[in-house]
Amino acid sequence: MSDNLSGIINDNTHYFPKRVYYSDTDAGGVVYHSRYIDMAEHGRSELIRLLGGDQKSLLDESGLAFVVRSLNVSYNRPAFLDDMLSVRTRLSKCENFTLIFDQKIYRDNELLTELEVKIGCISLGDGKPKPMPREWKQVIEEKMMS
Repeated sequence: MSDNLSGIINDNTHYFPKRVYYSDTDAGGVVYHSRYIDMAEHGRSELIRLLGGDQKSLLDESGLAFVVRSLNVSYNRPAFLDDMLSVRTRLSKCENFTLIFDQKIYRDNELLTELEVKIGCISLGDGKPKPMPREWKQVIEEKMMS
């Protein structure tokens, strides 16, 4: 398959395509508000995958996980059944324990939803914040904040 299912990175922005399916909508074909949060999560996960990060290995080998620390969402316009959307993700801050993402969901050039998502790195053993692996931080900064 030649299409990259993880999207693309261009000018420090990750572009992830997402079609709206029936399961994303209510009976009127309007996307549920919580689905935008799911779309943003998928965009961030695919961005990490494109950067070479393997979150399952991070969990299995070091007991570390990325978790949502806080989330701010603005819903501007609705999306509908069968719309083709673009989840656009930019990294605004990369610290030892925290990543802050600015995400926008578009239909063509129409801005539908804006999210600011703060992600923390924690130990699954005790649930406490832990620094992300140095090599992860380095790759993220080099590829997303240059």
